[in-house]
Amino acid sequence: MVVPLVIAGLVTAAGTPAQAAPSAVPDGLQKVQVRQSLLGTHTWYRQLHKGIPVLGGYYATHTAIAGVPAVTDGRKQVTGLARTAAGISGDRAKSSVAGRLGKQPAGAELVIVPGSPAKLAWVTLTKAPGGTVQSVVDAGTGALLTEKRTIKEADGRGKVFDPNPVVKLQDESLDDEDDAASAVPKKAYRIVRLTHLDRGKTTLQGAYANNISDNAVTSKRRNYFFDRENDHFEEVNSYYSLTETQKYIHRLGFADVNNEPQDFRTTGFADDNSYYDDSDDSITFGTGGVDDAEDNEVIWHEYGHAIQADQVPGYGESEEAGAIGEGFGDYWAVTMSQATSPNTTVTPWACVMDWDATSYTSDEPHCLRRTDGTKVYPTDLDGEVHDDGEIWSRALWDINKALGRTAANRVILQAHFYFPPDTSMPTAANLTVITARALYGKSAEAKTKAAFTDRGIL
Repeated sequence: MVVPLVIAGLVTAAGTPAQAAPSAVPDGLQKVQVRQSLLGTHTWYRQLHKGIPVLGGYYATHTAIAGVPAVTDGRKQVTGLARTAAGISGDRAKSSVAGRLGKQPAGAELVIVPGSPAKLAWVTLTKAPGGTVQSVVDAGTGALLTEKRTIKEADGRGKVFDPNPVVKLQDESLDDEDDAASAVPKKAYRIVRLTHLDRGKTTLQGAYANNISDNAVTSKRRNYFFDRENDHFEEVNSYYSLTETQKYIHRLGFADVNNEPQDFRTTGFADDNSYYDDSDDSITFGTGGVDDAEDNEVIWHEYGHAIQADQVPGYGESEEAGAIGEGFGDYWAVTMSQATSPNTTVTPWACVMDWDATSYTSDEPHCLRRTDGTKVYPTDLDGEVHDDGEIWSRALWDINKALGRTAANRVILQAHFYFPPDTSMPTAANLTVITARALYGKSAEAKTKAAFTDRGIL
């Protein structure tokens, strides 16, 4: 039995009793995680074939709500598999990858690559500049089958900034000036309380954020007062921003959405870029141009990827799923800024990363992207996830305006639990509409559907 949640007028399943998810699951599955949401339990499994993981194969059960399948079945066909014993060793596969990438992979896992015929392969993960590389090597011939980076990244960059100096001072003329302290007036900073730090430690390690930067800052008295000229400033800013994000998610009623110390680093990556690396659940902020971790909207965007990766194992396995991830990251940055930022013509809420973007844009307001664009699906798809994500972020922004920030964010986060890892935009939109009705009834359903219809998704 599921006990209905009572959160600010929220109702479950549009008034209909929720049903328990199926207790029995098919053979050949390995449980990987269980998550609790506002509407029940979500259990995710990995597909196995004769005890060997099937690459990309998944299965999930959800506490049933009206209109959402209780099962998400993404199992892959395995046909014509010649053998289940590798012809070459994992060490040989690792050596071939190391010879090409110049770094030794951490390990090798035997998997089945689905298809007709299916193939046995080794999967390796190699730490490299710019993020972890996943290589899939044929276990019979040693040939490289596929290779990709596991990171989800933004083309943006980025005492604390909240959310950033441009917004705080309403000044689009600010410039990085090579990290000079004098480039940003003192009144742009804010003295804040850093909460949830681990007791007994002098580092920025806590319940919701974990600083893994090189030469990480320490303070016996836990006083971390630096200006932007000091590299430790970005560590403090990141810890604060990540922690406040998770505290907000808890206030929405979610106790199991990336509810863990999020690893982050603000050193060692000199590019004007940042990324979330799914292989080790870490966020890396670049230091080119404006240091990315100086702009909280960069931090919140990357945390958006961590949210989806936590809710749906292996999320982002299709171009459209990747675009949804980028669009959600932009939206999450904007909706977090809503809490502390004015919505002005100088710095409109819909402008994403307006401090970081000063390093590479000339138009004002400086924006990496916006969440109020006019792109529609599928006409404006171009196959680049950040570009296509603008379609999704606009739909989410319209839901925000229609339902209000709190209700919209509950709907959006809850809907993620039902997304397949390789979801399309129409599938994800339909699941979001159903979720809106389950949480808030028919009026919210209609408004949410209208937002996606206006973008051509539904």
